[in-house]
Amino acid sequence: MKISQTQTTRARVVRRSALGATALAAALSLAACGGAQPGSGSSSGDLSAWTLTGSQQAVFESSFAEWNEAHPDTPLTSEFFANDAYKEKIRTAVGSGNAPTLIYNWTGGTLADYVDNGDVVDLSGQVDELSERVIPSILQAGQVDGAQYAVPNNSTQPVILYFNKKIFDEVGVEPPTTWEETLDVVGAFQDEGITPFAVAGQSQWPYLMWVAYLTDRIGGPEVFQAIQSNEPDAWSHPAVTEALEKIQELVDAGAFGDSYGSVVADANADLALVHTDQAAMILQGSWVYASFKADAPDWFAEGNLGYTPFPSVAGGEGDPANIVGNPANFWSVSSHASEEAQQAAIEYLNEVNLNEATVDNLLDEGLVPSTTGTDEKIAAHDESEYMTYASEMVREAPSFQLSWDQAIAPAQAQELLTQLSQIFQGTSTPEQFVEAMNATIE
Repeated sequence: MKISQTQTTRARVVRRSALGATALAAALSLAACGGAQPGSGSSSGDLSAWTLTGSQQAVFESSFAEWNEAHPDTPLTSEFFANDAYKEKIRTAVGSGNAPTLIYNWTGGTLADYVDNGDVVDLSGQVDELSERVIPSILQAGQVDGAQYAVPNNSTQPVILYFNKKIFDEVGVEPPTTWEETLDVVGAFQDEGITPFAVAGQSQWPYLMWVAYLTDRIGGPEVFQAIQSNEPDAWSHPAVTEALEKIQELVDAGAFGDSYGSVVADANADLALVHTDQAAMILQGSWVYASFKADAPDWFAEGNLGYTPFPSVAGGEGDPANIVGNPANFWSVSSHASEEAQQAAIEYLNEVNLNEATVDNLLDEGLVPSTTGTDEKIAAHDESEYMTYASEMVREAPSFQLSWDQAIAPAQAQELLTQLSQIFQGTSTPEQFVEAMNATIE
């Protein structure tokens, strides 16, 4: 399957530059507001938020600036972190009661831990205005035992197989739709001295996309549902072992090149391999579409970025329309913040979070908001072909599986990353992986 997309127009580039300028001004304004110092939490009356650098930073900064302009007496201070650094820092901050007022998260096992430890506020009945404008199924992902502890704050994020159309045309192959075709394409690029797949191995979490999709394609979503439910020996399902074997088959075939273990996702080094024509494909979340635009505007504007579903596996039980990734990212409110800060955070969620201005900013970045009523805006957008594709991918998926490291408990997730890295490095076998992960089930 080979899909093209509309080139970025000059008007869109100008608008994006304006958003970047607004974000810079917002950052300076937020820094000037004082409040929480770097690394501090919100146990005082300050309203604060931590979130990630990258493709959606400018959108968050604009949202925070909108709040600050309307509420000068209750300024919102913010800090932005690289993905890997944030995940480590936020666990420590939440555990010590020094988290920011607004806690950026992925729901799943981590949110359940926050709830069990009394670290986040039950938002049920307090975010009705926001709830009316977000996709109900995504809103439900922020619930624990039927109560709302997190609400979406940005775009839907399916994992997509992106490819360099220029390289595919030069080599004379089509994007793979089956596993057999995937192996053939790997061989074709290997023959030309081109790395078939870029992957940021040093960051580890990009490995998860491979095992999640392969396990689903082979065994269906029920395999991971059993793992997530901590069913005894759930990791022993044959689909997991076969998925790991196929990963090592790719590694042995040179599908990831020779240096993938040193590539870092936070620096977009994996994307750079694709847009500098060193790698043909990358399996990544939809958030990288905006990063490709920002990092390689000329390459992107020439229409070189393609996108396609993850390949099917012959005889597999999983629906080829199933997807993995993140329904969205979410805000929770720290229970350790002052009552004033908590109420201000809830007001921000209802008034500003995912409002019309934020939705427009997300669309300008090539990101599909986790809100309802966006079809007309997407259809009228310069990049409507890609955004329609990504939107329908989410809407039509029989199963949308949350990223494994977020779906399970944090301690299990860390062991999973360690074990999966050893699979990619060839220092462990699928049988050893299964044994180690079964040992994490309580």
